[in-house]
Amino acid sequence: MRETVLLFHFSDKDRRNRLVRALLPMRMKIKEISKEDYGKPVGYLAGNVDILPGQPHAAEEELSDELMVMAGLSGHRVDQVLRAMRKSGVLVAHKAVLTPSNQTWNVYQLFEEIHLEHERMAGK
Repeated sequence: MRETVLLFHFSDKDRRNRLVRALLPMRMKIKEISKEDYGKPVGYLAGNVDILPGQPHAAEEELSDELMVMAGLSGHRVDQVLRAMRKSGVLVAHKAVLTPSNQTWNVYQLFEEIHLEHERMAGK
């Protein structure tokens, strides 16, 4: 799978543009996903041809915060992405690496899991 960064709910275009500019030198695919595709498996959105798009799914609500998913990146490349983000000043609270476990989840499921993880770590 080609190195890909998926962006969800980046409504602040300045933040999105700064993030994209920070990642462009890394020569990875950057794909902004629209709300209409949030019901599809994240792995499918990242380009995994082995994952079917699933049944058409009515778009639910917009996410409550931005989400970034990194697919096909080695640990070293993830570290490079995180460094580039810090350097650009664009921090994204909800971010994930695509894994065999979460690649079949839709965007809402992944976002909810990350959100719950943040709450557990914060002791809520």
